[in-house]
Amino acid sequence: MTGEIHVIDSHTAGEPTRIVLSGGPPLGQGPLSEQLNRFRDEHDAFRKAIISEPRGSDVLVGGLLCEPHDQNCQAGVIFFNNVGYLGMCGHGLIGLIETLREIGRIDSGECKIDTPVGNVSAKLHENGEVSVSNVESYRLAKDVEVQVDGVGTVIGDVAYGGNWFFLTQDPKQEIAASNIKNLTSMACDIRRAVNAAGYPEVDHIELFGDALGTSADTKNFVLCPGLEYDRSPCGTGASAKLACLAADGKLAPNQRWVQQGILGTSFSCEYTWANALHKQIKPTIRGRAFITAEAQLKLRSDDPFCWGIQHDHAG
Repeated sequence: MTGEIHVIDSHTAGEPTRIVLSGGPPLGQGPLSEQLNRFRDEHDAFRKAIISEPRGSDVLVGGLLCEPHDQNCQAGVIFFNNVGYLGMCGHGLIGLIETLREIGRIDSGECKIDTPVGNVSAKLHENGEVSVSNVESYRLAKDVEVQVDGVGTVIGDVAYGGNWFFLTQDPKQEIAASNIKNLTSMACDIRRAVNAAGYPEVDHIELFGDALGTSADTKNFVLCPGLEYDRSPCGTGASAKLACLAADGKLAPNQRWVQQGILGTSFSCEYTWANALHKQIKPTIRGRAFITAEAQLKLRSDDPFCWGIQHDHAG
């Protein structure tokens, strides 16, 4: 036997998270940004073993629970998925807080979590919901125009909410679970065009439509880096959306914005300005996670798929 990895699984608004409690790779000391680099450069096989089939799936987001480098934080986390590493993950952070509650590390109230892109504050409410005060978010470029094969001209914004997004309402599409195959194909084409247009950092595409028959402000479809769609309304995507709304003067500070996801679940969102220049915002995302499993992942040296089954995720 090569080893065992203790994990707790949860889902946030339908999107799964797997938090590694023990058995992960040794990453040493230093800021979590440096530890992430060591994870990627020296121990990437662990990421694949934790996330990939046969133990995981392409939709799963993992998080390695770490000791915080910042002593003002109660815990640290490095998020990763089927193709690499994430600076932040909104739904994953909510899942982490629920996991910490499950194992008795926190109870209701506020805490701070260290991440590779900065500290985030979270509050566990008595009703089980979690509010995440995300990293500073902002719009980099407005009305970026790209030509997409088979689609035509698409106009959208490039924004950062802990990950890089291209956000667009073009072309008009039905944002519905019945249309996921078409939405995925279109988002892949849009991402290729956005990257070719000079934004190679964009690895998430966020398409918007009307949340018909609900009280939500809008409904989204988010294509993640590994070509799976986000089952939740996407916390970092909602943060990027708030940054665009704030920059356009369409949403006031502390004004509530309800972002519905492709499955019909929602996050309640708001923001404050991060500084007097009104160039960046501090978004807050509120949602609910549920524990689904606790397990010991077993790594056996005689298993031909000990380190996961690799697929081509080029899109």
